[in-house]
Amino acid sequence: MSGTTTAAARLRAAGGGKDRWVVLLVLCVSLLLVAVDATVLHVAVPAVTEDLRPSGVELLWIVDAYPLVCASLLILFGTLGDRVGRRRVLLIGYVLFGAASALAAFARTPEVLIAARALLGVGGAMIMPATLSILRTVFPERRERATAIGIWTAVAAVGAATGPVLGGFLVEHFHWGSVFLINIPLMAAILPLGRWLLPESRGGFDGPWDVLGALMAAGGILGLVLGVKRLGVGHSPFDALTAGPLLAGAALLLLFVRRQRSRRQPLIDVRMFAAPAFSTSVGCIVLAMLALVGLELIAVQYLQLILGLGPLETGLRLLPLTFAAMAAGATGSATLRLLGPRRMVGWGFVLTAAAVLLLTAMGQQDRPALLTTGFVLLGFGLQTTLFAAYESMLSEAPARYAGGAAAIGETSYQLGAGIGIALLGSVMNAAYAPAFDRLAGVPADARAAAAHSLGEAYQVSDGLGGGAGELLRTTARHSFVTGLHVTLLVSAGLLLLGALAALRLPRCAESGPVAVPEPAAAPAAAPAPAPGPGTAPVTVPNSRESTEVSGPAGAARAEAGGSGRTAH
Repeated sequence: MSGTTTAAARLRAAGGGKDRWVVLLVLCVSLLLVAVDATVLHVAVPAVTEDLRPSGVELLWIVDAYPLVCASLLILFGTLGDRVGRRRVLLIGYVLFGAASALAAFARTPEVLIAARALLGVGGAMIMPATLSILRTVFPERRERATAIGIWTAVAAVGAATGPVLGGFLVEHFHWGSVFLINIPLMAAILPLGRWLLPESRGGFDGPWDVLGALMAAGGILGLVLGVKRLGVGHSPFDALTAGPLLAGAALLLLFVRRQRSRRQPLIDVRMFAAPAFSTSVGCIVLAMLALVGLELIAVQYLQLILGLGPLETGLRLLPLTFAAMAAGATGSATLRLLGPRRMVGWGFVLTAAAVLLLTAMGQQDRPALLTTGFVLLGFGLQTTLFAAYESMLSEAPARYAGGAAAIGETSYQLGAGIGIALLGSVMNAAYAPAFDRLAGVPADARAAAAHSLGEAYQVSDGLGGGAGELLRTTARHSFVTGLHVTLLVSAGLLLLGALAALRLPRCAESGPVAVPEPAAAPAAAPAPAPGPGTAPVTVPNSRESTEVSGPAGAARAEAGGSGRTAH
């Protein structure tokens, strides 16, 4: 009884007092660690290769195990949190993330590092949707929630951009394992804080968790992401190891959707996608991440291989993008009230497309002012788009499916990143490789190897030496810059398509509470008590019943039940 009382007191404080901003701080630190870990290893890959001597396939799995596992399990753990408690899933994720970080830091074989990265993915999949679904519970009023989501999305951008900078610094001064060791003290500090401060919440489901459906979703997403990643590294779409996962993933997801439609208490109410605001927001997240990750990957190669910058200098050059994203997140709530979701997402895409077109002026010479301006516009535009898309998606989803909705958003984020690498990487390769077919005076095997990537072209040219080596190196640099320009133009076109898609979003965002009936799939045998004026039901731990939170916070919480039928 005392545990329930304490949890209820925490939830009341979080929903109606200053403590909710402390809760947001804990959630943002959680997200920051996961976001940093997604990119911190990238600059450590050469040091890992030199130390552990992995094969090409093992190195690929060292890099990909984390995002693959994390993306595939987001819906599984997001919907599990709706059933057993989002705070509980988050705390278990903390423990797994810390343990996996220790295992990765002291790995002495590629196999152990791959296993540790996979376990990190499990922990990340437990943490990411839980932070966003708890955020929705703690901030039931839409205007405040918009501010909180702005901070949350800015932290995600900061984490992704800070990873290479932090990783570059640590690798230059310490062992590569230090990129994982930094997680351990932070997790050790945040675990008791989270247990003490974070409120527990559930979706109010009484039926069993659909284990088979959760596994179908996990397998389907894993297949899609794996197939997309193989496309991104140049494999043919007709290759059995590429087409097989893609087809199997698509089939499993179709079966998952059919299963959810037939269940009385689905993991995810797929009717959410019938709401234009929800489905369009998900699509915009995919498009925004497609542009961001694909462009960042190419930009890192440009800064290091064309301009000759080191890992730390490369990370520092990308910092303007991070600061611009922070500014967009900090001002996002006010911008949303001024412009509304439709214009905010649309103009965010247009601004990003303008930044991409500006960056086509990049050449083989360093132009810091141009790069800084382009990265600032890129960061501000993309973060504006992501903020408005996440806010619309989360506000349109019913509160009982908050974990599932958050997982859909995070899965869209991961899929967009994978598709961006595959699509823009393929465009880059298609524009880069043909130049070597016409190269006279260079052996055929050297031309074929150089056509794979600019880094490999440098290695081959160094081996050849003399005039042939210099010709190969010069051709590779010119071809890379040409491919970069083509890729930027394609990216700008996709971003403008995103601006057109944003026309399906509502013109304005209502900040007042909107009462929407629960989905018809809810069982009639366990009706929720009808809240009186100024009250709303909230689930607390160790109890299958609802307690009521009085006052303005309780009245505002009725809005959290909003769905795609909200009148804008």
